[in-house]
Amino acid sequence: MTDPTPGDPPPRRPVARKEYYSIGEVCELTGLKAHVLRYWETQFRILQPGKNQAGNRVYRPREIKLILLLKYLLHDQKYTIEGARQRLHQMRQEGDPEDHADEILSSDFLSAMKDELRTVLDVLTLPENT
Repeated sequence: MTDPTPGDPPPRRPVARKEYYSIGEVCELTGLKAHVLRYWETQFRILQPGKNQAGNRVYRPREIKLILLLKYLLHDQKYTIEGARQRLHQMRQEGDPEDHADEILSSDFLSAMKDELRTVLDVLTLPENT
């Protein structure tokens, strides 16, 4: 391996997945406001983030998946709070809600990616006269 020459960008290092995320980071990741997350904590017993020594909420990746699942149920599927509670209860009876979250979120992600790629394709295939 050769030594880097001056001006070369530093070598890329893999970014480690964090064990805990602040409420601000979760808001950024999920596109939700902090007051929404705090409200959901009061409405869904399954969502109980820990707190650090300073008393700030800390979210693990598992809680972030649950938040994304709740967002999917409430915003995309238009469930009410009570309806989402019942759906989560049903998911718990069928297994771990986190497994359902992985399945739903991966298919939702792929669907969004397909839409994005279609948009790019449309832009790239515009007739030259426009």
